[in-house]
Amino acid sequence: MEKLIQQIKQGKVWPFAGGIHPPGQKSLSNANPITRLPLPDKLVVPLKQHIGANGQLIVEKGQTVLKGQALTKPVANWSVPVHAPTSGIITDICQMPSAHPSALPELSIIITPDGKDCWCELIPHVSFADLSHDELINIIHNSGISGMGGAGFPTYIKADSRKPIEFLIVNAVECEPYITADDVLMREHAAQIVSGIKIMQQLLCPTLTIIGIEDNKPEAIEAMKLAAKDDESIVVQTVPTVYPSGGERQLIQLLTDKEVPSGGIPADIGVLVHNVGTLYAIEQAVIEGKPLIERVVTVTGNTIHNAGNVWALLGSEIKHLLDCQGFSPVPQQRVVMGGPMMGFTLPTVRIGVIKTTNCILAPDHNELAEPGPEQACIRCSACADACPASLLPQQLQWFAKSKEYDKLKEYNLFDCIECGACAYVCPSEIPLVQYYRVAKVEIKEQQAEKVKAERAKERFELRKERLEREQEARQNRHKRKPAITKSADEKQKVADALARVKSSDEKSDNKSAVAAAIARAKAKKNSGELEPDNSEVAKERAARKEQARAYKAQKEAGSSTDETTEDKKSAVAAAIARAKAKKAAKADEATPSEKSPVDDKKAAVAAAIARAKAKKAAKVEEASATEQPPADDKKAAVAAAIARAKAKKAAKADEAKASLEVIAAAEPEQIQDSAPLSAEDKKKAAVAAAIVRAKAKKAAKADEAKASLEVTAAGEPEQIQDSAPLSAEDKKKAAVAAVAAAIARAKAKKAAKADEAKASLEVTAAGEPEQIQDSAPLSAEDKKKAAVAAAIARAKAKKAAKADEAKASLEVTAVGEPEQIQDSAPLSAEDKKKAAVAKAIARAKAKKTQQEGSDKS
Repeated sequence: MEKLIQQIKQGKVWPFAGGIHPPGQKSLSNANPITRLPLPDKLVVPLKQHIGANGQLIVEKGQTVLKGQALTKPVANWSVPVHAPTSGIITDICQMPSAHPSALPELSIIITPDGKDCWCELIPHVSFADLSHDELINIIHNSGISGMGGAGFPTYIKADSRKPIEFLIVNAVECEPYITADDVLMREHAAQIVSGIKIMQQLLCPTLTIIGIEDNKPEAIEAMKLAAKDDESIVVQTVPTVYPSGGERQLIQLLTDKEVPSGGIPADIGVLVHNVGTLYAIEQAVIEGKPLIERVVTVTGNTIHNAGNVWALLGSEIKHLLDCQGFSPVPQQRVVMGGPMMGFTLPTVRIGVIKTTNCILAPDHNELAEPGPEQACIRCSACADACPASLLPQQLQWFAKSKEYDKLKEYNLFDCIECGACAYVCPSEIPLVQYYRVAKVEIKEQQAEKVKAERAKERFELRKERLEREQEARQNRHKRKPAITKSADEKQKVADALARVKSSDEKSDNKSAVAAAIARAKAKKNSGELEPDNSEVAKERAARKEQARAYKAQKEAGSSTDETTEDKKSAVAAAIARAKAKKAAKADEATPSEKSPVDDKKAAVAAAIARAKAKKAAKVEEASATEQPPADDKKAAVAAAIARAKAKKAAKADEAKASLEVIAAAEPEQIQDSAPLSAEDKKKAAVAAAIVRAKAKKAAKADEAKASLEVTAAGEPEQIQDSAPLSAEDKKKAAVAAVAAAIARAKAKKAAKADEAKASLEVTAAGEPEQIQDSAPLSAEDKKKAAVAAAIARAKAKKAAKADEAKASLEVTAVGEPEQIQDSAPLSAEDKKKAAVAKAIARAKAKKTQQEGSDKS
């Protein structure tokens, strides 16, 4: 450190990379002393003239203010107040164009001067050495002092640095062309600047203070050396004239050989930099008690007749300064705030002077030509060679155009000081600095949004944690809450309430159920139990279900009884129909000639209806027989099979009879309508009648044989009974079978007698045709009767044949069924004997059938 200090005192400097040498043009304005301008007609004082937040308004429209009176007060970090530049009346507080390339409106206070220029009460501190650190910081802060070199950084922040400072550097280089405000200020107010340096030394306690001045300002160098000759801690250092040697980082490197790291600040390396105008304002605030209300501004350019430096009140319109200095505009005149390298063209001259305004340049077209159209980069690398921050301007421009913000950060865009050296040397006239400024704004906005989102997320997480803690606390309170114990009186009250509910349950089920539920809920809640008791409701639901099941069973029983009754009624109706059909058939046989064709058709229809009813009754009986399962043994199955065979036989017999009746009813008309029979036809009719008589006799014999066989079968149970004793149920079944056999024998005898009488009548009619023929010729009526008799005989023959077929099928069924029954399950000894008897009967019937067949052949 000592060696470095020794080198600095010897006047050694360390050059930085890059830099350019543009024409200075400082002689236009530094030849004359600083002048004071007359009061303007109005002052436009923006609330924000620095980096940081606006102050809070403490005045209002129409209020009269004094010179130096505070118009705002600081309320946030990096916030400094503004003061009234002169006495007057606040005529408006509104949005006005800002001192920015965009001229975006900012809240401003418009003051109309009263011409008195009366100061407010000032509090000077001549002996500042007696003031404490905080008192000095408060004076600087409340005086509204911010950096006057261009950035506008609040001075009280720098002055209150908590980091150790080794070097306090006073920036008096003023490297920008045309600007001479600091040069003239040092010439005229060097002592005040040195006093401001001493105030900062008291606050920062640096090891060495270095005043850096370019070698093109010899008068300022002599003035500063003279003012600081008594203080060995202050060194006036001359630096070469290279643009931008006045940049903070470049000046630090020139004077101390230290380099500020990327993204860092000078305080990180123990260095602090202040502008000479800022130090002069600190001296005025502390020693004189005056706030920052004015500054030195260079008004220059070839269109200005009286170019020079002026004391401009903050808020004075640019137009006022130009008019006072003899402004003669040219067509398409440009007015630049700042120098030609880092300044910007004003959109209007109705903008007020602010704390960072150091120059107003009004050049003509030859002095500062309009930039030409942007052309393609030729990759000459002149921009990179001129960059004082050792950046790559060409690549930064590519990334800025494509909005590759991550790449811009990677290539250290924010190390750019926007000095304009790259654009100054670019042969393609690319406005590189403009690209960088836009990219910086966009990146800052993106970072602000990100910070906002992170803060919102943090607030959400904190709120979520708070809600979880509150919920957990509520749960813990419920857990820690002691159980409520009921006294004996309260329990008795609950019991009485339950008793009342139960007693009222008999009167009103719905009300009692609700009351009981409420009572139970209250009782359980008081006792600490929360589970509901639905036993009463469940009992009521079970009772309703039981009633529904009983009703359903009763309904099913009634329907089954109805079905059985209907079956019986159907069977009775079928039997009545069969009896009526038989009766009608006999009546037709007795009086065939008396029936009319209409009656015959009605009889045929009635017979068909009878047959249909008989079939239905047979099917019902068969279905009922098949649905009833065998109860105890095979005897019931045998009886059921025999019953089914008989039912089928009766149905077929009825069908054959009905068909015969239809034929008998239909044929007489045909025969009657036919022609009278010849002798040959009469013979054929006699032969047919004889054949019919023979078949009738044979059928009579078959019926007699069957009757005798049935009698034998009916008498055999005694033998079976002797072989093995029958049970009570079997005896009942045997008795029923005996009765059925007796009925069958009676029917067989009756049928045999009827057949014999009919056969004898037919033999008589058939055996005497010759006698009848010989005795007398037949009349027409007799011929018709003979034809009718022959037709009836043929119908009866057909009926007998069908009856024989039905009987044979019935016998086959009766013979075949015992074997099937026997195969279904093993028979006992008694059942085997009964089955043997049944087989014997079946064989006898089969033999008899064979004999009848041989006789027929």
